[in-house]
Amino acid sequence: MTLEIITPDKSLFRGNEISLVQMPGLDGLFEVLENHAPMIAALKEGKIKVVDQKNETQWFEIKGGIAEILNNKVLVLAS
Repeated sequence: MTLEIITPDKSLFRGNEISLVQMPGLDGLFEVLENHAPMIAALKEGKIKVVDQKNETQWFEIKGGIAEILNNKVLVLAS
């Protein structure tokens, strides 16, 4: 699956071999795996966890935002 994390100032991350994304939703943490159902979610302040297909983990701090999941692509518009 592909992932893009964008802020108003810059692109934090762009990758296409992602196996898991964990995000801080308004109601708590949630994870997105390959072939996830389409959805749009509001995000609160916290950390986004990204695990690639080599099982390497990266973390990104956000202040909030919106995530769109559609057709194995995750787009995060973060602040």
